[in-house]
Amino acid sequence: MSLYLWVQAFHIIFVVALMAALLIYPRYKLHQIRSNPGEPLFETMKEASNRLRRIIMNPALIIVWALGIMMLVMNPGLLSMGWMHTKLLLVLVLSGLHGYFISLGKKIDRGEMPASSKTLKMLNEVPFILMIGVVILAVVKPF
Repeated sequence: MSLYLWVQAFHIIFVVALMAALLIYPRYKLHQIRSNPGEPLFETMKEASNRLRRIIMNPALIIVWALGIMMLVMNPGLLSMGWMHTKLLLVLVLSGLHGYFISLGKKIDRGEMPASSKTLKMLNEVPFILMIGVVILAVVKPF
């Protein structure tokens, strides 16, 4: 069996973990801002979101990038395809969104209110929309 297929399989596994984390993290923060610092709900959501970030979000992002780069090194011809350029752009946006979520989360943990409930609810949908684009580009390869 090809090493490339193993790398690809683990890349997909960690993409799933990253996407799950990116979809739930804003929800944790949404629950957290519905209470005040020091209250049980605030502290529970703070702890849960920090564990999610440390144990799943950050490691998954690093592993996804490492395995993705490994696949490009193993198959450099992918870089000549237009769909891959667009996919990489969407992946960069997702990575930036990850950083933005972490930044928002740290501000919320300090008791600041950097975003409204409505904003957090809308942000919760963005990773899913971006993922749809990435999957279509990777599977259908439309151009």
